[in-house]
Amino acid sequence: MSSAAEPPPPPPPESAPSKPAASTASGGSNSSNKGGPEGVAAQAVASAASAGPADAEMEEVFDDASPGKQKEIQEPDPTYEEKMVCSRLMNRVYKENFLLVHFVLGSPRSRPAFAEGLLAVSFYRHRRTEQEEDEELLTESSKATNVCTRFEDSPSYVKWGKLRDYQVRGLNWLISLYENGINGILADEMGLGKTLQTISLLGYMKHYRNIPGPHMVLVPKSTLHNWMSEFKRWVPTLRSVCLIGDKEQRAAFVRDVLLPGEWDVCVTSYEMLIKEKSVFKKFNWRYLVIDEAHRIKNEKSKLSEIVREFKTTNRLLLTGTPLQNNLHELWSLLNFLLPDVFNSADDFDSWFDTNNCLGDQKLVERLHMVLRPFLLRRIKADVEKSLPPKKEVKIYVGLSKMQREWYTRILMKDIDILNSAGKMDKMRLLNILMQLRKCCNHPYLFDGAEPGPPYTTDMHLVTNSGKMVVLDKLLPKLKEQGSRVLIFSQMTRVLDILEDYCMWRNYEYCRLDGQTPHDERQDSINAYNEPNSTKFVFMLSTRAGGLGINLATADVVILYDSDWNPQVDLQAMDRAHRIGQTKTVRVFRFITDNTVEERIVERAEMKLRLDSIVIQQGRLVDQNLNKIGKDEMLQMIRHGATHVFASKESEITDEDIDGILERGAKKTAEMNEKLSKMGESSLRNFTMDTESSVYNFEGEDYREKQKIAFTEWIEPPKRERKANYAVDAYFREALRVSEPKAPKAPRPPKQPNVQDFQFFPPRLFELLEKEILFYRKTIGYKVPRNPELPNAAQAQKEEQLKIDEAESLNDEELEEKEKLLTQGFTNWNKRDFNQFIKANEKWGRDDIENIAREVEGKTPEEVIEYSAVFWERCNELQDIEKIMAQIERGEARIQRRISIKKALDTKIGRYKAPFHQLRISYGTNKGKNYTEEEDRFLICMLHKLGFDKENVYDELRQCIRNSPQFRFDWFLKSRTAMELQRRCNTLITLIERENMELEEKEKAEKKKRGPKPSTQKRKMDGAPDGRGRKKKLKL
Repeated sequence: MSSAAEPPPPPPPESAPSKPAASTASGGSNSSNKGGPEGVAAQAVASAASAGPADAEMEEVFDDASPGKQKEIQEPDPTYEEKMVCSRLMNRVYKENFLLVHFVLGSPRSRPAFAEGLLAVSFYRHRRTEQEEDEELLTESSKATNVCTRFEDSPSYVKWGKLRDYQVRGLNWLISLYENGINGILADEMGLGKTLQTISLLGYMKHYRNIPGPHMVLVPKSTLHNWMSEFKRWVPTLRSVCLIGDKEQRAAFVRDVLLPGEWDVCVTSYEMLIKEKSVFKKFNWRYLVIDEAHRIKNEKSKLSEIVREFKTTNRLLLTGTPLQNNLHELWSLLNFLLPDVFNSADDFDSWFDTNNCLGDQKLVERLHMVLRPFLLRRIKADVEKSLPPKKEVKIYVGLSKMQREWYTRILMKDIDILNSAGKMDKMRLLNILMQLRKCCNHPYLFDGAEPGPPYTTDMHLVTNSGKMVVLDKLLPKLKEQGSRVLIFSQMTRVLDILEDYCMWRNYEYCRLDGQTPHDERQDSINAYNEPNSTKFVFMLSTRAGGLGINLATADVVILYDSDWNPQVDLQAMDRAHRIGQTKTVRVFRFITDNTVEERIVERAEMKLRLDSIVIQQGRLVDQNLNKIGKDEMLQMIRHGATHVFASKESEITDEDIDGILERGAKKTAEMNEKLSKMGESSLRNFTMDTESSVYNFEGEDYREKQKIAFTEWIEPPKRERKANYAVDAYFREALRVSEPKAPKAPRPPKQPNVQDFQFFPPRLFELLEKEILFYRKTIGYKVPRNPELPNAAQAQKEEQLKIDEAESLNDEELEEKEKLLTQGFTNWNKRDFNQFIKANEKWGRDDIENIAREVEGKTPEEVIEYSAVFWERCNELQDIEKIMAQIERGEARIQRRISIKKALDTKIGRYKAPFHQLRISYGTNKGKNYTEEEDRFLICMLHKLGFDKENVYDELRQCIRNSPQFRFDWFLKSRTAMELQRRCNTLITLIERENMELEEKEKAEKKKRGPKPSTQKRKMDGAPDGRGRKKKLKL
C-alpha cells in the first residue's frame, strides 16, 4: 500500500523479477516460512495485490455503508484498474486486521473520500461483464508471482563487514514491508544499527529490484556526515550525495548535482529540507527515510507538513525511543505512513481512550493489531549479547558557599510561593526551577557572580561549584586509568565554563552544541574517534549531541545535569554504549544533594520505571502521568529549602574521589532496589513530598485536601550580626548589638556616640562601660535570661553581679574620659571610612597619594595619619575579616593587571610590526569562532589602548567597527564588549603560557651551556690584563 495522498499505480511488470530474487542471491533463500519479525508483516498483508474478492463480511460492511450507490454508477471508471489493485490490497489488510475498518468506515461523520472510492470499486465488482472479468483474469495471470526475499546471511553487496544476525532479520523485515507495499517504523533501541539496516535495504532495492532511486534520507544535522560515511563504507555502490551549506552553495549543488540526477540517495537535514522544499517536490521519491522520527510527531509542525506533500512510493521511519508513550504522537506517525487509513485523530483517540480503557485487555489487543504490521523494536539486552554492560553511578555533591548564597537568594525572592502565600503561576514556578538548576550547575551562570574584571581562569572556577570540585577529582583518576570521557550538559553556558576549565587544566578536548557548524561537528567527531587520539574530553549539549552520533571510543559518560525526560539522558549514554564498544561503559550522573535536582532525578527514575512496566505489558501509558503539575513543581522547589536556609557554609568535603564513588554507588544501589520493589500502583501514586503516597489513607483520598494548605512552613534565614571587637562588654550596648529575642537593656541618656573606625583609646571604652553599669544599678535593672545562650543561667548571674558591684566614675575618671574623647578621629564619619576602604581596594594600601585623592573632604596629611593608625589597630574593627578580604581582592587584581601588562609587553616586544607579524601559540585547543587575524588585532589594539584603562573594551569594540580591515567581518563587528573581554582573557592566558614556556626553555639552555669562565681563570691562562699586557705565570 502506498503512503501518498493518492494510491500510486501498480509497479510495471518489468520491475518485478522474472524469478525469485532469493534463488540467485548469495546467502538468500526463498522461504514460505514467515518466522521472525519479517514474517509478521508478511502474514498480515502477503499476496495482497493478487488477492481475490473480499469476504462476505466485508461486502456487508460496504453495502451498509453506502446504500443506493450502485444506481449512481452507469459508466466504467477510467481509473478502474488502478483502484482495483488498491482495493484488493486494502481488503486483504482489512481481512487480516478488521480494526482498520474502523478508521476507514467506522465513523459516518468522518468518512474519507478514499473510502468512497473503494466503495465505488466494490460495487463495480458486482456489475462486471464476462468480458471484463476475463480480461482481468488474463492480466493477473500474466503478472509474476510476488516472492518474499529472505536473507540467511549478510548480503554480498554489503562491504567492509557483515551484518549481525538480528540485523539480517531486521533487513528481511524491511524487505517484506516493501514487497507487500507497506510502510513501517524501525524502532530498534539506540546503538543496534538502524543506519546499517536502512542502507542495506536501499542496497537491496538497487541490486535485487533494479531500483537505484531516487531515495531521500532525512537526518539530524549532527549525523549528516556519519550517514555519508556509512553509505561509502557499507554499500559503496550506492551513489550518495549530501545537501548542506549556505544559499549559494545549495544553489550550485542543485544545479550541478541534484538536477542532473547522477546519484541514488540524497542525504540532507531537516533545516535544509524546509529551505529547499520547492526543489525536492519535483522528484518522485522511491523511498523517503526519516531518522529520529519523533521530529514529525506533531502533525502541525512545518517539517511534518512539508514531508507529507512529497511524492513517495515508500516511507520508512527510524526512531530509538518507545512509541507507545504518547497516543497522539503515535497516531501522527501512523498517519504519515498510512494517511488514507489513519486519517482521523479523533477516531484514533476515542478508540484507544486511555481514560476509559487503561489496563483493558481489549485495548491491548487493539493496539497490537494496529502496530503489528508496521513496527519492529528490539532492545540490546535481547539481541546484542556481546556488548559490554553499562553501569550508572549517581554522585551526590554538596553546595559551595557561593552556590548556597545564590540558592538562598533565589528562594528568598519568591518566599511567598514557597509558603503558598503568593499566586502559583506555572510559568513562575518553571522559572524558579530553572534558576535553581542553574545555581546547582555553577553560580557563574548568573550575571555578576564571577569575580572581575579582570576575569581569570584559576582555582575559583572549581571551588565555587560542588560539581566542579568532584569533576576536578574525577578526571585525573579517569585519565590515569586510560579512559576517555563524554560530558553532557543541558546548558551551553556550562560548556563554556567546562571549556575554560579544560584549557586551564591542559586537557585536550572537543566540543559540540547546537551552534557548532556542520563541518566543525564532523571534524571534532573524527578527531575524537581516530586511532590513538589524544583528545581526552568531549563536551556535548544533551539535545544537540545526544542523537545519532557514534562515540564508542569513549568509555565514560558524565551527565553534568539531568533532563526532565529520562529518554534524552538514555540517548546521551548510548553515544558510547553501542556496537563497537569494547569496554564497560561507566556513567556518572552528578546530583546536587538536598536541592531541586534530587527531586528531578527521582521523578525521571519513577517515570522510566513506570513506562517500562507498562510498555512491557504492551499497554499505553496514562498521558496525565507525563505532565508535571504546579503542586509537584512547588514540592520540588520546597525540597531542601529549610536545609539551605539553616547554614551559609560550604557543604563540599575533602573526601577523596574513591570515597565519593563508593558512597554514590551505595546510594544508587539503594535507589534501584527501592524502585524494583515498587509496583505500578505505588509508582502512579508517588509524590514529591514523601517516599510513598500520602493521598490514600484508610480508604479515603486526601489528594484534594492536601492542595488546600501545606503543613510545613519554610522559615527564611535570619539576619545575623557578627561578634564584637576588643571591648565586648561596652560595644554590646554602645552599638546596640543584642540578641534578637532579648529585651533591650537601658543606657544612660547622654552618652557620646563613638564608632570603632574612629580609633579612640581602649581606656575610653572601659570608662563608658563602667558608666553604663552604674546607671543600671541606680534604676534597679535586672538582667533577663537569654534562652538562646548555652549557659544562660550562668551568663545572667555574671552580668547581674557586674551591675550590683558597679561604682560611679570619680572626678579623675570623668576628666580622663573627656580627655580621651578628643584623642580619636572624631571628624571621620562612616562615609569617609567607606571611601578610604574602597580607595585601598582600588589602588592598593601603598599608593597613599591616590588613596588621598579618593577620600573627599580630607587633606593628604589627614589621610596619611589615619592610614598609619588604621593599619596599626585594624584588628579592633568589627568586620575586619570582611574589610581585609575586600582590600586583598583589589590588590590581587592590581597585581594581576601588572602581570598581564608585563606579558603583553613581552609578547609585543618580540616583533617589529606586531599588527602584521604577531603569532599566537594556540596549542591543540584553538577555537574556530575567531581567526588568527582577528586575534592578532585584538591583542595588539588592547596593548595599544592600555589593558588597565577604564572601559578599554568599549574602545576596542569601537576600533573594530572603525577599522577598514574588518569592514565585512560581521561576526567580529557584532561582538559585545563582554564577549571581546572574554576572548582577550583567553588569548592572554595563551600568551602567558607561551612566555612561561620560553622562559623555561631559555633557563634550560643556559644551564646546559654552563657558567662562563671567570676573569681570574682567563688571566691565569695568560689572558691580557686590564692594560693589555700578558701576566707571567708564577711557577
